[in-house]
Amino acid sequence: MLKLTLEVFLDVMNEGMRLLFEIVLPPLLVSLIVGLVISVLQAATQIHEQTLTFAPRIIAIFLTIMFLGGWMLQKLMDFLIDAFQKYFQMI
Repeated sequence: MLKLTLEVFLDVMNEGMRLLFEIVLPPLLVSLIVGLVISVLQAATQIHEQTLTFAPRIIAIFLTIMFLGGWMLQKLMDFLIDAFQKYFQMI
């Protein structure tokens, strides 16, 4: 027996929020680590150039998305397929 419509909706929303955090977490962690390393280097060398903080972060995030993009896309596709299957079962 299929669950009630509200329960299905809440289940899909819960899965979507969990997936959002799961996909966003790796680039955010990489950005945090790169930012901390650069801050320590800037404090040690007394060099406070603004581009020194942003350029490595952008490159690190780009590389992270490039390497994990397939995994991220597969997770999104699995979620969408599951959500559509639940939707069409309710019709």
